[in-house]
Parts: sequence; C-alpha cells; structure tokens
Amino acid sequence: MNGSAALYRTRIRHVRTEPVHNAFRYRSYSWFVDLDALPRLPWWLRPFAGFRAEDHLEAGAGRTLRGRVDAVLAAHDIDLRGGQITALMNARVVGYVFNPLSLFWCHDTDGDLRCVLAEVHNTYGGRHCYLVRTDRNGRAETDKRFYVSPFNEVDGVYSMRLTEPADVLDVRVVLHRYGRAPFAATMRGRRRPATTANVVCALLAAPLAPLVVAARIRVQGIRLWARGVPIAPRPATEEKERAP
Repeated sequence: MNGSAALYRTRIRHVRTEPVHNAFRYRSYSWFVDLDALPRLPWWLRPFAGFRAEDHLEAGAGRTLRGRVDAVLAAHDIDLRGGQITALMNARVVGYVFNPLSLFWCHDTDGDLRCVLAEVHNTYGGRHCYLVRTDRNGRAETDKRFYVSPFNEVDGVYSMRLTEPADVLDVRVVLHRYGRAPFAATMRGRRRPATTANVVCALLAAPLAPLVVAARIRVQGIRLWARGVPIAPRPATEEKERAP
C-alpha cells in the first residue's frame, strides 16, 4: 500500500443552537491522501476503500481527482504547475460513499499553500465547492451558498479552521448569522499510517461508515422535524450536480 496515505480515526460533533438546541457526536474515520499517489490496497480490501473521480467536483472536468481539482483551480486562474494536492475524504465502502465535507489542500511547486477547496455534499445528492484562501493559522471565511440542511436557510457566513492535518486533525466550521452562531461542526482525530492492519481496524471500528453517517444525519433531521423545527424550502436555483 502507498506509504504516503494516512487514516484519521475521527470524533465528529455537530451543535445546533437555534431555533432549538440539538447536539450529537459520533466516531468515524477519514482518509488523507496525495492525489498523485492514491492508495493501492490488497485486492480483498478494495471493495471497502475505493476512490473515484466522479464522487467529487464538477462532472466532465476530468477523469482523475487531480484533473478535476486542477479544472476548478483553472476556473479561478490558479495554476499549481504540478504542485502537490492533498485531500481529506471518505472512501467508497461496498459501492457507497457519502462525503459531508471533503477538503483539498492545493500547493504550488515551492510547497506553498495556494488555497483550499472545501466541497460540501448534502443528502439529496447535491454538491458545492468553496474555494477559500486560509491565513497562516488555517482560518478562512466564506458566504454560505449551498443548501445543506432542510432546517437551515442558505444565508450567513461560514468561519472555518482548515489547517492541513499532520499528527493531529482539527477541522472546525461555524455558521454565523446576524451576530449569532446557530450551527457548528468539528472533526478531530490522530494520524495513523494507512497500513493494511490499520485499515482493517478502522473498518471494524466503524463498519459501513459512509452509510452510517448518512443514516445518522437523516435520523437527526427526523428528530428536529418531530420537535417542530420549520423546514426551509430548497432554493429554485440550488446548485446540484450528480455524478455522471
């Protein structure tokens, strides 16, 4: 297996403060990979950890994940000239993948970080990519432009902490609206090399992780609906892209 890949056994927490308080947490795991050196797993593990270009970014932009990221960057007049792109994402497990948030750190040939792509998926099959430029502490802000939850309208500003992970992963996204913070999500974990043994341990600790994560989000939505939280209508102009 490629030695540059790593796993993070994660602790994920979501907190909603308005119009009702609702918080939940769960454990999962994420892959951290170099897009030019994706992991090569033993044949018997491949059904449980697959990476496909069509699971991310714009349809038709490229046959590889690297090509799709480069296409997004080119649309913003950014050319890495072959610099490294690292990514934090979930893999396909038995043919299914769900990436609430995928992150791509885009470096030039000098190793300098040019920008971060933060791609959000919702449970309706839609996706949206935010290109942000972080400060030296990994912080950035961007307007919310995508319908993620039926209980949150498409307005407000995200503040993000997107430091590229090393030994420790610590990602934070907070939605700000009218001087308040109605929603926050954190993802934390420690790095482990993506050895065959560690991959098997992650699969056993969080079996069928993408399916379970999607199910948890839907269960929380049902609970909010049962508590009378109003549903925000989906915008008619919602950006929605399905894999080809």
